[in-house]
Parts: sequence; structure tokens; C-alpha cells
Amino acid sequence: MPVTVVRFNLVEPGATPASLGARYRAAVEMAAYADEQGISTVQTEEHHGVPNNWLPSPFVFAGAVFGATRRIAVTVSAMIGPLHDPLRLAEDIAVLDLVSGGRLVTVAGIGYRPQEYAQFDVDWKGRGRLQDELLETLLRAWTGEPFTYRGRTVRVTPRPGTQPHPLLLVGGSSKAAARRAARLGLPFFPSAHLPELEAYYKERLVEYGTEGWTMMPAAETPLLHVAEDPDRGWAEYGGHFLHEARTYASWQSAGIRSAVRSAATTVDELRAEGVYRIVTPDECVALGLDTYVLHPLAGGMPVEEGWRGLRLFAEQVLPRLNG
Repeated sequence: MPVTVVRFNLVEPGATPASLGARYRAAVEMAAYADEQGISTVQTEEHHGVPNNWLPSPFVFAGAVFGATRRIAVTVSAMIGPLHDPLRLAEDIAVLDLVSGGRLVTVAGIGYRPQEYAQFDVDWKGRGRLQDELLETLLRAWTGEPFTYRGRTVRVTPRPGTQPHPLLLVGGSSKAAARRAARLGLPFFPSAHLPELEAYYKERLVEYGTEGWTMMPAAETPLLHVAEDPDRGWAEYGGHFLHEARTYASWQSAGIRSAVRSAATTVDELRAEGVYRIVTPDECVALGLDTYVLHPLAGGMPVEEGWRGLRLFAEQVLPRLNG
């Protein structure tokens, strides 16, 4: 049975507070519907200071989703580790772990936008050191025991419910990220299908004498929207996908590897590329994927269209995937 994911980043170019509020509430309602239908995971992410209103607070959003659901997991993929205060983050994740019954999955990346570091007055060049400190602090904090942090003794309470600690993965597409994960005995989440990096991570596990595993995107992990008429869907809503694709492309330097990297500059190019796909229910089933990632509000997609696509998936695709 494949993993099914509903992704939200709450982008809406030119939003008003009223329209963005409606979009946030719709996303939480969609998460509740996905939970009822048996979809596996809500996925969200973190970016700051983006003119199109990209979600900056994934853990706050996760809390809202947990309050509206009972079974579905929330994966924060990824949070930008060095931008967070380690002790406050340890507390926040512990509380979310307790309130959700262990349904939070956190992927810790270091980001790739220097302007986000500048916004929070965080040293871009020191991001690797800060990430090491963050991860080490989280693991020590969640024991509930006193420990030394920046020269003083601290203690973080409450302890999370998940033992030995809430699910925490190290994200990235670099050897440094793979080494960091292996050294700490944490799972590794490559940002794209990178089997050579997975192999490197496994070698480092042996070197450090630690244990871990990899959660890696498949070679083909398109972002999906389900519609009865894909031609009409691309004509009416392709611009929303293109907006998101061009935003990502403007951030990603040549060294960044991502499962959603796109070089398209027009809707036609984007459709041909296949990173984003609008498919009929039958076409969706026929994809035969290990992971189905729905993106119902991509790039400011109208809420009503997002609902149509999500319901089509739940009613006409999901029962056939689950067999």
C-alpha cells in the first residue's frame, strides 16, 4: 500500500489577510478530511520573508492540524535548524509530540537562502556548527535531565512521550549532512533521489559505530493534482504550479539537489517536464507510485479547486490504491 501525502506551504501571491486566513482554515479542514479518508501524512515546510506568503511557522501549523485530526502524521520537511532557538524548539516539539500522541516527524535541514539567515541575524557561514549544536541539544534536552548548554546548566521539561525521542531526521543533499546524521545516529532524509549519498551515509554509520536508516524520495516523486479534465486543469491552473516552480528555481543554486527542481519557464514546459502533474483518477492509479504527493493548494490554487482535487483522489483513487 503506497504512502499518501497532502502537502501544504500556504503560498498565495497578493493575498489579503482575509483570503490568507481562509486558505489556512481550508488547509486545516483538508487535513481533517485527509485524516478521515486514511491518507498517511500532511507535509509542510518553512521559509521566511517570501512575498508570496510562504508558510514561516510549520510547527504552529502542525499544532492546528493535530487539534483537528486523530491519526494522520505531520512531517515538517524541512525546518531550517539554525534559525531556531534549540531549547525553545525542544520544548515545542515535546509538546507537539505529547498532544499528538507521537505523530510529528521533523526533518532538520540548514536551508539554502542566505537572506533568511540575514533576516534573523544568524551567521550563514556558521550554519553547520549551529546545526550540530541544535541537534545535539535536542537529543540531550529530550532526556529530561539537566545538562550543560552554552556554559550553563539547563533542563527541558516536559519530556516527550515518544521514546527515546520524537522522530527526528537530518535532511540535506550534501556529504556534510550525511556525516552529521551518521555521527548522531539519526535517520537521513536526502532532499532528492541520491543513492550514492545514501551509500555514503551507510559507510559513515559503520565508521561512527552508530545505527540509522534512510528515508529517500523515489526516483520519480511528482507533485499531483487530480482533475477530470487535465487539459482544462493546465489551462486554468497551470500558472499556480509555474509560480511555485519558478520561486523554487530562483532560490536553488547549481549545487542544490531537490526532488522538485524544475527548469521550466512556461506552463507548457512545466507540463512536459513532469515534476508537477495534473492527472485523471485513472491516470493517477496507473502511475503505480510508492508515494503519492498531493498538492491541493499549490502556488495559490483556488481553495475550491484544491478541494475538488483532494476529493477526487480520496473517492476515486485511494480505494483502488489500498486494494
